Amino acid sequence: MALQICTAQLNFVVGDMPGNAQKIIDAARRAYDQGARLVLTPELSICGYAAEDLFLRPAFVAACDDALKTVARALAGLKGLHVVVGHPVGGDLRSKSVQVQRRLNAASVVSEGRVLETYAKRELPNYQVFDERRYFTPGKGTCVFQVDGVNVGLLICEDAWFEEPALLAQETGAEVLAVINASPFHVGKGGERVSRMADRARAVGMPLVYAHFVGGQDEVVFDGGSFAVDAEGTLVGRAPAFREDLFMVTADNSSGRPVLSSTIAPPREQDADLWDALVMGVRDYIGKNGFPGVLLGLSGGIDSALVLAIAVDALGKDKVRAVMMPSPYTQDISWIDARDMAARLGVRYDEISIAPQFEAFKASLAGEFKGLPEDTTEENIQARIRGVLLMALSNKFGSIVLTTGNKSEMATGYCTLYGDMAGGFAVIKDLFKTTVFSLAKWRNRNDPYGTGANPIPERIITRPPSAELRPDQVDQDSLPPYEVLDAILIRYMQDDEGIEQIVAAGFDRAVVEKVARLVRINEYKRRQAPVGIRVSYRGFGKDWRYPITGKFRA
Repeated sequence: MALQICTAQLNFVVGDMPGNAQKIIDAARRAYDQGARLVLTPELSICGYAAEDLFLRPAFVAACDDALKTVARALAGLKGLHVVVGHPVGGDLRSKSVQVQRRLNAASVVSEGRVLETYAKRELPNYQVFDERRYFTPGKGTCVFQVDGVNVGLLICEDAWFEEPALLAQETGAEVLAVINASPFHVGKGGERVSRMADRARAVGMPLVYAHFVGGQDEVVFDGGSFAVDAEGTLVGRAPAFREDLFMVTADNSSGRPVLSSTIAPPREQDADLWDALVMGVRDYIGKNGFPGVLLGLSGGIDSALVLAIAVDALGKDKVRAVMMPSPYTQDISWIDARDMAARLGVRYDEISIAPQFEAFKASLAGEFKGLPEDTTEENIQARIRGVLLMALSNKFGSIVLTTGNKSEMATGYCTLYGDMAGGFAVIKDLFKTTVFSLAKWRNRNDPYGTGANPIPERIITRPPSAELRPDQVDQDSLPPYEVLDAILIRYMQDDEGIEQIVAAGFDRAVVEKVARLVRINEYKRRQAPVGIRVSYRGFGKDWRYPITGKFRA
């Protein structure tokens, strides 16, 4: 006898409870027709993840309750089908002076029109982008239910990273662990998940099915890649990454002990995962928020080139517009390369000179600046003129502006408030400059979405980076070489190493202290930056919460 398990790896929209419920219903019906009798949907699938402070609104939780009932009613006629649906449950006990939290991150087992079991997540993560203790109370107890003779123990995401929940499920009679998840992507996270779940399966001597979310939600991306491991921790099945999928796993119980089998999607390159994460982040942010398209300033440099390539892969050429805005300091090769790249990808391309506006600003300020040399003030005026033009086009035509700043620039403040930081979505905000270069090279070698091979002109990749805001300017006039800068930033910003540790690792003290100072004094800029896609284990978003005002210097 064999139980067919379907992990419904689906892309949900936060707050669209009717739409999410219908997506679960449709997937469950298709899976049932394919022989599945257990369907696992991801964590908090009924409302989408993460709903943040929407969880605090009683009407939101009530709408989730209604959507769960809708799913149960719609699937009532499918005999023997069990569907696990993730949803919030409960509310707050309120008075004028105190609020007692009674909300749970839960999952219910729905079968033939009824809710058979409800399990509440025991381990609530509160690190990186997670903030679940703000919204939920830890659950208690276990959930083990039987489908086609197999005892299934239900866990929710973080539960499976700890020993106790799985052990309790085992003691209650579970033979297979079903883990539903909404685990945000960062580079390397997929392998870490498989490794930890393999450890958990070995520790309890049970096979494990891992059902995962897929899709983009504001700054986070969920990469799918649902999988199954046997009782020895060996990978026996894996769904494709970065796409919706009804991933089927067979639990053969003929020997008295369930044995899992499935298909295994091939392993992927790290850069392929990174590219797909960025593409999905753009596609879902634009699509779920209803923007008709995007526009960006195309400078002839590497950052805007990479953003353009990502945008076209995400949205198609017809929804992407590139605008070149040359200043008196723009080199001829910049607009030549910008024209070349726009032509390669087939996007609409326009050129709007900012020279007249720049001269007008300088004339207006001539009296105030009399006798003072030109400096970053005049550089920033150019960047802000470009920001005004892009935002004007955005307002007039409805397309959202994609900013093109990278993580190295965000860290050190090598960016202009209300200038190149002006826009609605920061695509490469979490990519260090060295990663920008390597990913551009990868995209030139690969055409994963069929939008055009070798889209980035080689000279854009090989020429020294420059903001082109003064004569003969290059980035290294103001910053250390990017190889050095990024290595220091990884240690200081991502790994929390102190200045003395970094110096001890062989870096020049003066350079380290300069970089640390730049990170510290530019927090006020980052607070005003647009939201962007998180692809590292620590980005400048939810998992970076530093004060603007402070005196700590180590």
